[in-house]
Amino acid sequence: MISHKEGEFLVKLARQAIETYLLSGKKLPVPKVDAKLRERRGVFVTLTKHGELRGCIGHPSPTLPLVEAVMDAAVSSAVDDPRFSPMMLDELSDTQIEVSVLTPPELVEVKNPCDYPKHIEIGRHGLIVEYAGHAGLLLPQVPIEWGWDAEEFLSQTCMKAGLMPDCWLREGVRISRFSAQIFSEKGPSGPIEERILRQSKG
Repeated sequence: MISHKEGEFLVKLARQAIETYLLSGKKLPVPKVDAKLRERRGVFVTLTKHGELRGCIGHPSPTLPLVEAVMDAAVSSAVDDPRFSPMMLDELSDTQIEVSVLTPPELVEVKNPCDYPKHIEIGRHGLIVEYAGHAGLLLPQVPIEWGWDAEEFLSQTCMKAGLMPDCWLREGVRISRFSAQIFSEKGPSGPIEERILRQSKG
């Protein structure tokens, strides 16, 4: 768990990293931070503009120190998300930033694929689906926003991976779950609010 103050720092750092890159084309130097923010953590940065998604890219696995992962994901969300054109500097003032700090993915093991929904709790778990060289991830806040149940969440994650919606029922598919600590601006450059989507056992 990271503190609210640390979460605020990460959101502000994400905004600063984007602004620096859009202004100069250069990456913001990595700041000196406490040990907790240098731990390797998975993270996603989500950008919204006037309530609509503007970019979302991250690192599902803990491969980078958290502070570096946030900076990299922030810039990538702004300029490298293939679903959108690169962000222009004048858009940043209308853009809201959200940072999701992830727990390590945990493989969900079941004897019968039909049992997967029983091990997924909406509002707590994010999902990763892997099959035949394809992989897709959806953050735990996504099914809440769309009103999905566990089966629909599984199907949508399969489609995110470029697979058929019922792929989660096939033998050989890997389903992993994770939880997130989410820090988001209430408005562009506004106060930071925190949501904790904890992982549950089962």
